[in-house]
Amino acid sequence: MNLNKVYLIGRLTRDPELRTTPGGQSVASFGLATNRVWKDKNGTRQEDVQFHNIVVWGRQAETTNQFLTKGAMALIEGRLQTRSWQSKEGQAMKTTEIIAESIQFGPRASGVGEARPAGQRNDSYGSKNPSEELPTINLDENIDIKSEDLPF
Repeated sequence: MNLNKVYLIGRLTRDPELRTTPGGQSVASFGLATNRVWKDKNGTRQEDVQFHNIVVWGRQAETTNQFLTKGAMALIEGRLQTRSWQSKEGQAMKTTEIIAESIQFGPRASGVGEARPAGQRNDSYGSKNPSEELPTINLDENIDIKSEDLPF
């Protein structure tokens, strides 16, 4: 059995760029930065940052372009894809991208739901405050959940 699955949680390094293929399909691309922190053998804190190219297709590309901005946190679920092409100089080029199959937006910034002029991006997911509290669900209410109602 083979598996090509990637999960990343990071921050956008640039605003998504939305394009449309000649066939009318929407496609967006953006960069995502992830980091890893550890202590070396001397106890010194080390950090490594990786940059990833993300490609999103269809309606999800349009939603991503509308709600995500540089600095926003997102969880990406997708697959690795390597593609090759010839540069204008005739040189063989190659890149590996993550084709997003699912994107979950990070915490919302304050001002969600405020009116904005038509055509402007909604920056509500561009929160720079990672400690911002997420909405909670009150499970103390009398809710009758049956096992056949669960999707799994």
